[in-house]
Amino acid sequence: MIDIEDFDQLQGYLRKTGRIGSQEAVSIRLLGGGVSNKTVLVIRSTGESWVIKQALTKLRVQSDWFSDPARIHVEANGLRYLPQVTPEGSTTPLVFEDTAENLLAMEAVPEPHHNWKQQLLSGELSREFFGQFAELLGSIHRESFRLRHELAPLFADKRYFKTLRLEPYYEYTATVVPQAAPFLEELVAWTLSRTDTLVHGDFSPKNVLLHRNRLVLLDHEVLHFGDPAFDVGFSLTHFLAKALHLPQKRSQFVEAALHYWKLYNDEVRGTPWAAQLAFRAAQHTLASLLARVCGRSPLEYLRREERALQQKIVVEMIIEKNCPTVDQVITGFSARTAEAELGAASRP
Repeated sequence: MIDIEDFDQLQGYLRKTGRIGSQEAVSIRLLGGGVSNKTVLVIRSTGESWVIKQALTKLRVQSDWFSDPARIHVEANGLRYLPQVTPEGSTTPLVFEDTAENLLAMEAVPEPHHNWKQQLLSGELSREFFGQFAELLGSIHRESFRLRHELAPLFADKRYFKTLRLEPYYEYTATVVPQAAPFLEELVAWTLSRTDTLVHGDFSPKNVLLHRNRLVLLDHEVLHFGDPAFDVGFSLTHFLAKALHLPQKRSQFVEAALHYWKLYNDEVRGTPWAAQLAFRAAQHTLASLLARVCGRSPLEYLRREERALQQKIVVEMIIEKNCPTVDQVITGFSARTAEAELGAASRP
């Protein structure tokens, strides 16, 4: 097995396999930001740029977290088939896949581009991008349902979704927050029972690059046919956590989250699973908010006191069972955050 972070090894591999010329020199640099893959940028003498990814067996987090590196081939299939269900230009073309080395190469998004997560953390919110994000997720869910007879067999395997999402997020959190365990365990069982449509499983601003004012979606290794409400809750979590983290931008994040949810609903209206989506999406939002401060992969930008506050608020909302809709989760979480901060400020 080659190590793509060893640049001499990688260049030799590319030459040996005929991916580049036998005497061709390439420029290679590491790309950071991920925990589940080694990722490098390769710039060829022809001007072509590739991103090469190689899946890790042990993820780069503090706790022990393992997953079969063969999951990289789910991502390769995603790169092949997502163009059928997404707006044009929303994904990057696959260049090649190597099953023996558990790696793939895709075309790099051209410069200049920006990571949406970093833009949001800097306080830059664009209503247009939230709308595109809703359109993108709605298109994946709606169009893959339409093509379900072709796509469902290709994405039937939920093993990687279990090892990279349900176990480290929901199941692990249930062991450290016993008050939420019944809620999380029931949600896991429901989620595993669903085969409604194609679920991305990692639909977050971290995995979006902005290029020419359009969103490009990355990281497709946990794609599967399952519960679309998971994607909704997972994505909304990032907006609400940033609303807590950036109080001066809180009202804008709340408005953007409500706008995103409304537009997504418009995109999937008429599908047979849309009627029950709102309740489960609300549950997944609460579960993901809790998992991203108590699970194996906590949000790195939240300070310790912010994580504690997010945990306290979400556990209260889960126990009280008074947020059956996504709108109520969004506004309720924000209101409780503001109340807690006001109370802390008023104490001597």
